[in-house]
Amino acid sequence: MMYTTSTVNPFYAARTQRLVQAPQGQPYKPVYAKLPQAPINASPVPHLTSLYHNARAGEYGDRSYPGNCGGNLIKDLLLYFRPSGLVFDPMSGSGTCRDVCDELGIPSMSWDIHDGFDACDPEVFSARETFDFIWAHPAYWRQKLYADDARDLSRAPTLEDFLRRYGRFIRNCARALKPEGKLVILMGDYSDRKEGFVPLTWHTKRLAFESGLTQHCTDIIRFSHGASSSRKVYRSSFIPGLHDTCMVFDKPADWRLS
Repeated sequence: MMYTTSTVNPFYAARTQRLVQAPQGQPYKPVYAKLPQAPINASPVPHLTSLYHNARAGEYGDRSYPGNCGGNLIKDLLLYFRPSGLVFDPMSGSGTCRDVCDELGIPSMSWDIHDGFDACDPEVFSARETFDFIWAHPAYWRQKLYADDARDLSRAPTLEDFLRRYGRFIRNCARALKPEGKLVILMGDYSDRKEGFVPLTWHTKRLAFESGLTQHCTDIIRFSHGASSSRKVYRSSFIPGLHDTCMVFDKPADWRLS
């Protein structure tokens, strides 16, 4: 299958023009931080904490695909929550979640905008109370452009349009979950040259709560190993974002579609 993608953000053209080469002869020096010790508990995945560090992506999906997050976090979440039914990835990209489910022997479904599936359309995303677990890694608005399809979230022309469609997507997921099912969203905040800092993590929670979902557990801060921006040098001064946030939401047993 051929993918048409663009990894250049036109609203960040000025920043890319400010790129300079790293001084020659200076090898990359990794910096190591000591993570806090986690309390001993009965978790089936003891290393799954609010700080998620795993430099190895795992053999899942296609790491050359823009925005691929690696599959180890998905695997750890599935091992922790142990869904008894069907897992769904409505924005599957290169199929990372599907590969993890195949390895674990968990039945799953995966669709993507490249397949013509618009996860923001309630008429297309019509399943009701079907899935025990939904994994979603949406576009961080226009930080990266994924598909030459106007329905793609990364192609939303304004923040208002993005949030309107993103809210529809979350409501679709809420409707498709079985009672007490889990919706897991990996999202990162985004600094846009036109809109400024866009707190997409906060908007995700706001839209999830408006859809009648509740937060199940602590945020999981995923360290962004392998991000392309980490290999660049900029003349401008800013506070780099080195993580994104994984949020787990519950569908209450008494949830009703509004």
